[in-house]
Formats: sequence, structure tokens, C-alpha cells
Amino acid sequence: MTLGTSPGTLVPPASRQATVTSPAAATRPAAAAPISPVGSVSPVATGLVLWLIRHGESTWNVLGLAQGQSDQARLTRRGACQAQYVTDQLRGRRISAVYASDLHRAAATAAPLAAALGLEVTFDARLRERSLGLLEGTASVAIPAALSGVAGDRVLDPDAWPPDGESLRDMYWRVAAFADDRLGGHNEEIAIVAHGGTLRMLTAYLRGVPVERMSWEPIGNGCVVRLALQPGRRACSGQEGKENG
Repeated sequence: MTLGTSPGTLVPPASRQATVTSPAAATRPAAAAPISPVGSVSPVATGLVLWLIRHGESTWNVLGLAQGQSDQARLTRRGACQAQYVTDQLRGRRISAVYASDLHRAAATAAPLAAALGLEVTFDARLRERSLGLLEGTASVAIPAALSGVAGDRVLDPDAWPPDGESLRDMYWRVAAFADDRLGGHNEEIAIVAHGGTLRMLTAYLRGVPVERMSWEPIGNGCVVRLALQPGRRACSGQEGKENG
């Protein structure tokens, strides 16, 4: 894959400068905050621009439950407003494709955006959240680092394996396969609607960061992240919100 990224960060805390919009109040007018900050690189200069979107708030987010690849959660009323906020922010962009996880909470977030753009959503199971196996449906805060492989904002053990679940390393390569298959032939703007873990993995892979060196910082529900990719560089082979998928 011959892609590289422009500088930026995936995390939207107010104390940091980032290429992010976050619907902290879902009723905020869409024009309240621009998506691209001063100094961001234009699509002409970078080739491919990704708009990375975390799904809107779900019923399991509210309950603090680990969602993983369980498909029982649905968007809350606030989550639906966040999906509309994302749509209002991006409807004027020249987005040529919308990819999404096939899990309901991501699909429901992607649907209004795709409709506004006159596009169909392309679902790809490789964009699903990490499988947490038997831990899905349990309290997120009760999952120990020995099983999650994550502590705070850092990856501690990429090979930690939840019972009947998926390691971070396996998830990394699953998401990398999506990037290699789907993004290599594009040279325009693409929207990707997925999950917190998925978006971290995708950003790390495209920046050439191996899973062992990844950060695991928060990505809020309904956040929009602009990631500009430059042609001619090879990826390495080798936000505030409730962080439960």
C-alpha cells in the first residue's frame, strides 16, 4: 500500500489542537465549528482524504457495556441527532464513497450521510469493533487490562486475548486488510463510519505505527476526524466518549 498521512491526531480533547469536530451538544448548529483547522492540507495536495466517523451514542454506551461485535445496541435519540450532525457537517464535501461497519450502530450513523450525498453505503465486516467474546455485554470498566491489553491510553499487550474474542494484533491486521483492499485505488474523499477501536487501528496502520506502539486515546461518539494521505509513501507492515465500542 502506497499511502502516508499528514500530521494530526485522532483525539478531540479541547486542550489539544486536532483535525476533529465533536458533537458535544447534538443540538448545536452545524455551522458552529469548521471541520478542518488552520494548517490542514488541502485534498489536492494530499490525494486521498478520509473522514473517519465514530458511530453515534448507543443504548449500550449509555449503560457502560462493552459492545464489541454484539449487534444488540441501537442508537439513542442523542445518537440519532449526532448522526444528523455528522451529515450536516459533511453534506457539502465531495465524498465519493461511504464505507461502514455492518454493525447496526455504525450502519444507522452512516445511512443519513450516504443519503445526503446520494451514495449507497458499502458495508465491510472488517470495520467491525474488536470482538470481545464472552466479555461483550459486561461493564466496560470491569474488564481487566490482562484481558483487554489496554490500560489508560496505551496498548500494553497486543496479544491479550479475551475469552472467545480477538487480540488487538489480529484486529490490527483485519483493519489493515480493509485499508489495503479498499483505499489503495482511491484519490479523492472517502467517509468511513465505524467504531472507536477500528478508527484507532486504521489511523495507526496508515501512519505506519505498529500495534505495539499504538496509543488508545478516547474518541467521542459522533466525532469526525479528517485524515489526509499523501501518495508515494508506504505504510508500515509489520475521543471524549464512553469507550465501549
